[in-house]
Amino acid sequence: MRRVYFLSDFGLEDPYTGVVKAVLKGRAPGVEVVDLAHDLPPQDLRRAAYALYEALPFLERGAVVLAVVDPGVGSERRAIAAFGERIYVGPDNGLFTLAWLLDPPREAFLLSWPTSSATFHGRDLFAPAAAHLALRLPPKALGPGLDPKDLVRLPLALSEREGEVLTFDRFGNAITTLTQAPPGGWVRVGGSIGRRIPIRRTYAEVPPGEALAYLGSAGLLEIAVNRGSAREALGLREGEPVVLE
Repeated sequence: MRRVYFLSDFGLEDPYTGVVKAVLKGRAPGVEVVDLAHDLPPQDLRRAAYALYEALPFLERGAVVLAVVDPGVGSERRAIAAFGERIYVGPDNGLFTLAWLLDPPREAFLLSWPTSSATFHGRDLFAPAAAHLALRLPPKALGPGLDPKDLVRLPLALSEREGEVLTFDRFGNAITTLTQAPPGGWVRVGGSIGRRIPIRRTYAEVPPGEALAYLGSAGLLEIAVNRGSAREALGLREGEPVVLE
């Protein structure tokens, strides 16, 4: 049986996360479900896409990745299962954009099973499909095939020198789309009149309250404030341009 890795914005205050896991275990008794994250900012596709990108290198090949951050639930957005080295189940809304840079899908299917709720596809559509695939049952039973090239991607790209603020973690660190951060260099955020920030290896290389940039654990340049929040202290926003100098 395949292991299922579950990510959502359902949180833990309401029973939504637990109900999805109950459906998984009810349909695939004995399945192992690993929680990747559930307290993501509600409906924040960029933050969720980064969370998947950060986790993916540590998920074994063949695993089922069940991800449900779904602002368009009940609309005409498609529900899909996509197959690369791993299997991705969730809404076709760009959620898997960054994960697919590491593991491009080679095959995809439209989930066309009937649902009892228009607003809880995590329970009624995605969890049953993930259980089906965890049991290694035929994917063609899920619905008609799709061209993987037609799956929705967010307008995001990773680059070496020019990029943008992708998202923020819970500490207020800004994760960018830049893939290098040479110590001793500088990064400018906010355009030509923006702020110039030194690149260092660790937080301790600048005094408390000072800003720095560094190569984060996921291999992307991050901007932080030692013992503070870069988002608040520097007034950063998603989509702001960042340039390596």
